[in-house]
Amino acid sequence: MAPLGRRALLRLAGAATVTACGITETAPASTDAPKSPIAAAPTPPTAAGPRPLGRITVYTALDERTNSALVDAFTRRHAGAEVELVPLAGAGDLQTRIITERASPRADVFLGGSSELHDVLGAQGLLEPYRSPSAKDLPDVFKHPGGLWAGWCASIVALAVNVDRLKNEPGGKQPATWDDLLDPAWRAAVALPDPRKTTAGYAFLATQVFRFDRDEGKALDYLKRLHGSIARYAGTAREALALVSKAEVVGAAGWSHDILAERAKSPVVELATPSATGFEISAVSIVKGARNQPLARAFVDWMLTPDAGALAVRLTDRHSTFGSVPPPAGAPPLSQVQLVRFDRFWATDNKDRLLKLFHRTVGPAA
Repeated sequence: MAPLGRRALLRLAGAATVTACGITETAPASTDAPKSPIAAAPTPPTAAGPRPLGRITVYTALDERTNSALVDAFTRRHAGAEVELVPLAGAGDLQTRIITERASPRADVFLGGSSELHDVLGAQGLLEPYRSPSAKDLPDVFKHPGGLWAGWCASIVALAVNVDRLKNEPGGKQPATWDDLLDPAWRAAVALPDPRKTTAGYAFLATQVFRFDRDEGKALDYLKRLHGSIARYAGTAREALALVSKAEVVGAAGWSHDILAERAKSPVVELATPSATGFEISAVSIVKGARNQPLARAFVDWMLTPDAGALAVRLTDRHSTFGSVPPPAGAPPLSQVQLVRFDRFWATDNKDRLLKLFHRTVGPAA
């Protein structure tokens, strides 16, 4: 079977009527919505019975350091278990590999990659439903309603700010909403990863559409007005954050985990989390036809424990999906962040059209 394009795959998954965040589409979120329903969850139970043995193959989109730490912790708890890792930097490449291997699956577990990639596989019947006991108290927003995947960590669309410049220019107050960046004090003070070139920039653009209840006119009007606050549309997310560290701009939009990584290198950088913002979920799932389902289930159970969540926070600067796990240093708990309903199927299927509208509305200078 020839690999399908990302948009075609997402259209296939759209028939499931499930958003990439694992919630059935209902009324869209509004800017007046209450704070996130994500609350602190108790420690999940440990499954009883003998520990499964043998070997599993895990397709993973995580970096080598994170892979090693998670697998080492798992195998210490499961003596006699072996984990073969097949790492690829691109989670979409792993998704395609699982699709092409559907007649003779090699993977037992798919680890990492945002939840919509797992949704696509589930829509094609390539994932094994499993309701892990570890996920019993996981907020619904972080798990597939049919048990096809569960989220073990998350990242939010946020703003990096240079605290030294913030004190002297926009008055020392972090923006509480994305609309605060329209204040004249922020004129030519923000870097935005170019939505046409970066996933972080497009996530920012899509966030504006969703926070205006998919009213594209209002979202594009906001982006046009925001243009006066943009000092540079950066070619990469890393470039945008570097401008904050070098004090060339006051703030830059990006993923929270990237901002926290920049903060670790530069003490002048802080994370700001405006309300009504987007987010992504890193998921784990069991591949249909897994050769060692008992051990695959045990691995998923482990990934959905607070212990694994704490490792994820330390190693990736992402939030654990369990509210009982403290957030990364310098970030608020997810329960204190107002999140929009971020429908990645819709965002992906409408990406080209929205980027053309962005170009026409904001102008070629963007």
